[in-house]
Amino acid sequence: MKKTFTALLLILLSANVVLAQKSLKKLAQTEYFDFWIGEWDLSWKSSDGTLGRGTNTIELILDGKVIKENFEAISGELKGFVGKSYTVYNPKTETWHQTWVDNQGAYLDFVGKFKGDKRMFVRQTKDSSGNPVIQRMVFYDIDSISFTWDWEQSVDGGKTWQLLWEIAYRRH
Repeated sequence: MKKTFTALLLILLSANVVLAQKSLKKLAQTEYFDFWIGEWDLSWKSSDGTLGRGTNTIELILDGKVIKENFEAISGELKGFVGKSYTVYNPKTETWHQTWVDNQGAYLDFVGKFKGDKRMFVRQTKDSSGNPVIQRMVFYDIDSISFTWDWEQSVDGGKTWQLLWEIAYRRH
């Protein structure tokens, strides 16, 4: 039984590795975020210049229709920051959606966008003065064991983007 489970697990992980290396053009829309499934070790440069570290466990739930994210910052100035997201593909509208919540009370909702082989979640909001802001998460440089994730914002309607946070993901 244990050997069968181990073999099945290896097959599933291998499938994700193969999907991680494919261009978006070669994937069904429902597979665009399959590369993300698994356990990840994270690192980033904090604003104070120190190295921040975290973990992120991404799993399929609800009969494989929803991707659940479990993020935790374990060192650096963000230590103790915890968040979860739920990502789903809506086949009726052919659109990806993500909802993020965290232990600081944030609730953010995003719509999936794609450019080349970059996978993005984008949302419109307003700053504290009421001015429009576009925020986005960008997944790129995706391969079987790593990728980069950026948190960006634009205050000029998307003409230019400011990088706010870059995280290097490495498969655990």
